[in-house]
Amino acid sequence: MEFRHVPVLFRETIDSLEIRPDGVYADCTAGGGGHSAAIAQRLTTGRLIAVDRDPDAIETLTARFADKPNVTVVHENFLRIEAIRAQYAPAGFDGILADLGVSSHQLDTPGRGFSFHADAPLDMRMSQEGKSAYDVVNTYDEADLRRILYAYGEEKCAPSIARRIVAERQKKPIETTLELAELVKTAIPAKMRREGGHPARRTFQAIRIEVNGELQFLDDAVHAMFASLKVGGVLSVITFHSLEDRIVKNAFRSLTQGCTCPSFFPVCTCGKTPAGELTNRGVGPGDAELEENPRARSARLRSIRKLKEA
Repeated sequence: MEFRHVPVLFRETIDSLEIRPDGVYADCTAGGGGHSAAIAQRLTTGRLIAVDRDPDAIETLTARFADKPNVTVVHENFLRIEAIRAQYAPAGFDGILADLGVSSHQLDTPGRGFSFHADAPLDMRMSQEGKSAYDVVNTYDEADLRRILYAYGEEKCAPSIARRIVAERQKKPIETTLELAELVKTAIPAKMRREGGHPARRTFQAIRIEVNGELQFLDDAVHAMFASLKVGGVLSVITFHSLEDRIVKNAFRSLTQGCTCPSFFPVCTCGKTPAGELTNRGVGPGDAELEENPRARSARLRSIRKLKEA
């Protein structure tokens, strides 16, 4: 199965990793291998660990890098980066990339149930295992539905959408993406439907994040990826919405904090120095990239270099 994915901020991301030919790198969300291939091309004696939790991606990556002995494909969730480092890079990585969010393949494959533009069973599982969107929509109580719509979709109409879902599923289970999209549309006032794109966009985002646990452990994962770097190594993270970007930004801020003495102290007594330094502070796509790939519009690249062990 072809796993098509359009890498966003491609040049900026590859440059941010400051790739050394003999370095060891991890692409934690390798997808179709676009970023991975560019990293591998810059290596001579170095190695790339291409990681993904999606079986479709693993199939594509395995075929794509079959003739590349310096590329190891790993079917794993990047949340387990410390275990990946222990097995494949005991001394640590020279660079780590995490391209968060949904891939073009996942969005454009109707059967995966990520998109509100095509009718398909409610799924949205990146790993194709465990709890699905169908389970969330048909088993969560109204309060929990309202909570995730507020927290993960920043949906102002969360109460009415949650009520409508519960009312409709009492008649019959909500089974498909278009069923859910139409239900959401009717739960939002007509004036608000004309604002901010498709009226179901925020609901689908919220349910997808809940299904895949995208934010639940992200702060821990960012710190674990940073800890898995060698001193001098770079961690680059691409985010696609404000919720995950805020988590990454705050994690990076904590890693670059130095002295914590009160401002009225004449000299530093705590002796704390930053563990890292920012090398990219939220780089976005340019006009040319947006024209070619409109899905890149919300992408932000943040990078941090490790200065010492935290």
